[in-house]
Amino acid sequence: MENKYTIRHAKLADLDEITNLEQLCFPEKEAASKAAFFERLSVYAEHFLLLEREGHIISMVNGMVTTQKDLADEMYHDAKLHTEQGDWQMIFGVETHPEYQSKGYAAAVLNAMIEEARQQNRLGVVLTCKEELIPYYERFGFVNEGVSVSEHGEAVWYQMRMKLY
Repeated sequence: MENKYTIRHAKLADLDEITNLEQLCFPEKEAASKAAFFERLSVYAEHFLLLEREGHIISMVNGMVTTQKDLADEMYHDAKLHTEQGDWQMIFGVETHPEYQSKGYAAAVLNAMIEEARQQNRLGVVLTCKEELIPYYERFGFVNEGVSVSEHGEAVWYQMRMKLY
């Protein structure tokens, strides 16, 4: 992995680039819209971590904080459900531009998000993924809790949890 990158929090000015990355990485039914990202960035931009290389966002992790233990579909659609003092860092997306995949960028930004959650004294981090990605997230210490109640994008998701405390 090229060492010349920075990880930073998102700003509203990143909206277009974030939206483009999302659309490159997720099928249309699963990808968040520009309007959804605008709402999320307006409420919890500090829970978006962006990995930049040569001035371009090439990888991203984003999600909200909540007191709810499980990731629910309404969280994707209502940024007001974010509770900054919540126990759980939810992750909605871990994505890397296709030209830069399999080079460790997603791992770098995901580890940064996990470390921030630890520093903020969250109980843990929760995400959902498709079955083929379970082994990837298990390498970070996430535990598969089985099929999620989420029906986001009409896909089958597995809930993964990493307890920090």
